[in-house]
Amino acid sequence: MDMNPRTSRRRVLQFGAAAVPLAALGSALPSLVQTASAAQDATGTLRMPAETDRHVRTYMAWPALSSVWGSGLSAVRRDIAEVAHTISRYEPVVVLARPGQVAEARYQCGLGAYYGIQVIGIPNDDLWIRDFGPTFVVAPGAVAGVDTNFNGWGKAGTKYAQPFANDAAAARTLLAEYEVNRIRAGFVGEGGSLETDGEGTLLATVSSMVNANRNPGMGQAQVEQAMKTALGIDKVIWVPGLAGEDITDCHIDCLARFVGPGRVILDKPGPVADKKWVAVYEETKRALQSATDARGRRLSITELPGPDRREISGRGDEFLSSYTNYYTANGAVIAPRFGDGYADGVAYAILQAAYPGYRVEQLLIDGIASGGGGIHCATQSHPAAPPAL
Repeated sequence: MDMNPRTSRRRVLQFGAAAVPLAALGSALPSLVQTASAAQDATGTLRMPAETDRHVRTYMAWPALSSVWGSGLSAVRRDIAEVAHTISRYEPVVVLARPGQVAEARYQCGLGAYYGIQVIGIPNDDLWIRDFGPTFVVAPGAVAGVDTNFNGWGKAGTKYAQPFANDAAAARTLLAEYEVNRIRAGFVGEGGSLETDGEGTLLATVSSMVNANRNPGMGQAQVEQAMKTALGIDKVIWVPGLAGEDITDCHIDCLARFVGPGRVILDKPGPVADKKWVAVYEETKRALQSATDARGRRLSITELPGPDRREISGRGDEFLSSYTNYYTANGAVIAPRFGDGYADGVAYAILQAAYPGYRVEQLLIDGIASGGGGIHCATQSHPAAPPAL
């Protein structure tokens, strides 16, 4: 007996915890695949929700390739299984895995906790579903998925190059599996480069979005307009970032996160941090201090200090020791710890104060972090639809 069955296919858009037939939505989202501008013309209300809005489920992806992870593959798979199990205490989890790896992923992930873990066979190359998966937008009574045209972070032909053909198709495949409308963005990017307050404000780094390796020939104003159209954004707050120093060209989700409207958590490099990342932090702080959000509010900034890299348990040139790369599930903040007891405790206290009413769960994720990412990079939320008008 299959103890982890696939969700049955349904001709639906997701609506809250239930579902609404496409026909019931009339012209709200009139075709299964459309451009961002056409979708906005049809609805006028699509927007990217805050991560703290209620979720239907969390998506994750099973690390597939030893050619990418080498001897660290077993460790990163254990980390992914632990993250999935932890999130399943708060909401359902769906893990994508290559069809030939589904059985192994099910064995390692298990059935999960209260809400369960489901493993489904969708070809993938790596675990970073935040980047290659769909970025969801909502309208009254409906949810759609924005395909941001993942191109392997634009790293073909560089030292960071790795296989990504399956990942590039995963957003389309996943949305078809759940029969959720797919919207093609008018830009190339990744979910980790997009951070919103859910009220029309987006944070993004220039280095990751206004970059010829993603959007050749597009200036900042063109990229901004394409993001506004696809995601229902009113204002983009740009911070400089840093190109060429990591595979993502400095994603915003390792740097600054919205806690709520007008409230931002900012990663502050720990002791002995590389000077170039200290400069990124300082530039980001200045940009945030001078910014207002889409509703004209000044931003309240809470700094989240990083660990002392001499005290952490993980190692590696690409190791990401950012507490800011946490994930908010329904009622919980799933955050990393790195083995620096003092810094781990400070991070816990700051996150608990920032998210009253949420339970903060800290996990040691050295396997994931060794690949240059964190818990947020390894997860993507499927939001519940707002009530229909």
